[in-house]
Amino acid sequence: MRDWVRNLLSPSVRERVAGSPSSPNGASSFHLWWDVPYGDRLKSATVTLEISRRPDLDRLVFFAMQVAFIKPGGGGAHLGLQHNSRYPARSAVNWGGYDPHGGLLEGSESPLPSAPDDVNTRNYQWSDGVAYTLVIDRGDQRDDGWYRWRGSITDGGSGETTHVRDLYSPGAYLRAPVVWVESFAPCDAPRCEVRWSDASVVTEADVTLPINAMRVDYQPHAAGGCTNTNTILDGHSFVQRTGQLRTTKPGTTLAIS
Repeated sequence: MRDWVRNLLSPSVRERVAGSPSSPNGASSFHLWWDVPYGDRLKSATVTLEISRRPDLDRLVFFAMQVAFIKPGGGGAHLGLQHNSRYPARSAVNWGGYDPHGGLLEGSESPLPSAPDDVNTRNYQWSDGVAYTLVIDRGDQRDDGWYRWRGSITDGGSGETTHVRDLYSPGAYLRAPVVWVESFAPCDAPRCEVRWSDASVVTEADVTLPINAMRVDYQPHAAGGCTNTNTILDGHSFVQRTGQLRTTKPGTTLAIS
């Protein structure tokens, strides 16, 4: 078989740069996995998020930091900003999680209203070009042995910190922090860009570790992902972009020098 025919038929070179993602949930996502020392049990994770180019369409695009809870709790949770047409100014914040069986984690009532009355997603006015610091932090232990995990966001323009709410989990520590973009827009939709910086974790021993390296991952074509998403390092920021020629291969570790 000629090389060009082999390449044409190979799933590894197939492209999806227009139309909707074919994944079961209709979304395409791409990730940056934090380089955290193996075995470290974490009490907190922090990152700064700036949406430098906002999506210009009425489709959901979600920018979030995600963590997993160490067993026996298991499961995980994500905290981030949403471009969401169901909310005022298409702006929202989400702090929600799942148990190991896929059920929603229970939590406290948020002080923020929610236009569609979604317990996880709340009204939050954010702006492109402004830095927002996301913090997932362990609170006290309840009488039933479960822990309160608080999701907070600080507006870098005003300096105001908002406690979105607490989630409840039997897990006492975090692991596997990652940031991602999940877009429900067509692959040829107007481009958007997000910048992640100043990531850090706090260990069980109360040591703060800056995260200077992250591993690139994309939802593959076979799983319905767009193939025109890309991730680069720009100074001290890890930058994720949609609608761009991919120059960074999956599995690449980007490191701040």
